Amino acid sequence: MPDKSVKTIKDQIFFQYAKIITKSSFWYKDCSEAKRKAYWFIKQKFNELKSWKICWSNITKEDWEFVGSEKECIYCGSKEDLQKEHIVPKSLKIKEECKTCQNIQSISNQLWACKVCNQKKSDMWLYKFYSKILDDEKFYDKLPSLLEKKYLKTIYNCHNCAWSLDIEKDDISVVDLDL
Repeated sequence: MPDKSVKTIKDQIFFQYAKIITKSSFWYKDCSEAKRKAYWFIKQKFNELKSWKICWSNITKEDWEFVGSEKECIYCGSKEDLQKEHIVPKSLKIKEECKTCQNIQSISNQLWACKVCNQKKSDMWLYKFYSKILDDEKFYDKLPSLLEKKYLKTIYNCHNCAWSLDIEKDDISVVDLDL
């Protein structure tokens, strides 16, 4: 069941990011464990992000993490036939400017993926893709942190550009972040 204080796209992005902060802060294996053991901390970080008391780091931090990371597929761990994968699909067409947007075209929206996973994902959105490859209804709590941080920061900019950050929806979920 979604958190009752998550009402908008922006809220959902910040809530997901707060789970990543919590996972990292307490060294939990995934966001499911973070929710079970430190939900109070997730709520605290969510409220701080939402009120701008804290801000997430510039995406350059994740870009450097990507550059320094071991070359392996972010989805399956393979080290064969690697390609640069655009997390938010390059086919995004919110506006005409999307095809040249630096948020979409740059390293900030890229990670390594093997040819097989890259072809499977194709132009699918991240949460939709993960819901298909993981046989787990809580798939959104199992994503690699680097992948999800880059995605959330990029998709935040896309929603901002589309004027959709403050759209309210009943029972909003992570899949609603995919444009």
